[in-house]
Amino acid sequence: MLLMHTQKVTSRVSYTFKQICKRILGLDIDLTSKIELFIAHDGPKFSYGKQPLGKELYFQSVDLLFEQGLNDVEVQVSDWEGVKCFFEVKHEDSVLPYDIFAATFYLLSRYEEYMPHVKDQMGRFPATESIAFQNDFLKDPVVDIWAHRFKKILLEKYPDLIFKQKTFSIMPIVAVSQTFAYKNKGVLRSIGGGIRDLWRLKLDEFGDRIRVLLGFMRDPYDIFDFIIDLQKSKPNKAKVLFGIGDFSNYEKNIGYNKPKHRTVIKHIADYVEVGLKPSYEGIESLQILKKEKIRIEGILNRRLKYTICSFFKLKLPEAYRNFIELEVKEDFSMGYAKYSGFRAGTCTPFMFYDLDYEVQTPLVIHSFCFSNVGQDVDLTPEDEIRKEMMDLMGRVKEVKGVFITVFSNTVLSENHEHQSFWKSIFEFIWNIENE
Repeated sequence: MLLMHTQKVTSRVSYTFKQICKRILGLDIDLTSKIELFIAHDGPKFSYGKQPLGKELYFQSVDLLFEQGLNDVEVQVSDWEGVKCFFEVKHEDSVLPYDIFAATFYLLSRYEEYMPHVKDQMGRFPATESIAFQNDFLKDPVVDIWAHRFKKILLEKYPDLIFKQKTFSIMPIVAVSQTFAYKNKGVLRSIGGGIRDLWRLKLDEFGDRIRVLLGFMRDPYDIFDFIIDLQKSKPNKAKVLFGIGDFSNYEKNIGYNKPKHRTVIKHIADYVEVGLKPSYEGIESLQILKKEKIRIEGILNRRLKYTICSFFKLKLPEAYRNFIELEVKEDFSMGYAKYSGFRAGTCTPFMFYDLDYEVQTPLVIHSFCFSNVGQDVDLTPEDEIRKEMMDLMGRVKEVKGVFITVFSNTVLSENHEHQSFWKSIFEFIWNIENE
């Protein structure tokens, strides 16, 4: 057991050190503000605060973990032996030149997203507003890198410390906005779609539409047997998250109550973990979200556990509070639509911390770092996309994290012009063995 002393064990302090020590490093830690207990402890220990107590292992703090509410926090990013860091400290006895613990809290709590910022056209926090993008460390899981440097220091002082073995893993996510391209859309939508194909001279799509509706061809968006076959043959545990919101300007899926739709969802749920992709409207409204949750639970006959927001439209803290209210366990929306990288600076799952209430919540956040939703193969060559994905995977592997990718079923379909490329990427990711 590792013991840490600090002048006050705040909820921020407890949240941050348990994330770093337990979740990232696999090390049990206990926290105390009592000097007598710290001095009497014979095992591994260190202090965290403004001044050291004596000659112990000491890490200087800034004020962030001892504050409450939101303040205008100054962030100056510097290079620290090849990795970016911030919250520099000056005490000569401090083992580290930065308060990596406060920096970790700043990124995991998404502190900057609570501060005034310019939203994009869909009301999202854009990557370009983040300190990670502006200081060129968006593609580094800096929280995990800092944690492993902390681990190295602990082992130099206490070589007998035992860390639980952590392994690199891969988790593919499939987000389903439209279960079918042509099937089960009703007479009016099918006729309208056919007329639109002809008007735009998309004769191949018009032909596919007719063949699917006549039963001579499998619907191109129905790639779920392909996913099931991969799941049967490989250990990587994917998740498929369905959108079942009402038809709107943003939601184009068929009705959730159509028998074929329910059958597909039930079928894949027999082999792969299934969750909900809340609609654009459901992200903003607890009432609509609750309705969609009841729908998916009625189809699956089990409690909803996983979510991912449509268009990655994640408004904090309201979206996560709604998930918590409805007892959702895990969310996969923490990423950017148009940029690859680590939105929260980590590749390790973490608990959502509500800055308004100053409390750690039970909602587990999974941060994805690569999605084909925002990738345009016409603008970015395939080789560059593949190289970027491999680079991200390598960085996650170095810190024994979870490499999470988000794919849309539509780009894996046969009527997508870059289907062969994205399908090869998808299969490649799935076929990599976990350590």
